[in-house]
Amino acid sequence: MGFGSYDESEQENQQSDSEYDEDDVLNVHENDHEGEVSFDTDASQDELIGRLQDMKDDEDDE
Repeated sequence: MGFGSYDESEQENQQSDSEYDEDDVLNVHENDHEGEVSFDTDASQDELIGRLQDMKDDEDDE
């Protein structure tokens, strides 16, 4: 086969984007959760802000 040519037999068994099985569909809301997230730390707010600033500075260096 030359450049730009194709074998039509390869095209016979392909599904178009509009054809799909219902089992193939992903429901992005299947595992939605409502609630709160909390954590305990011994670090003060100033220490955490300092760590965040260090991470930002490291990003800027790259």
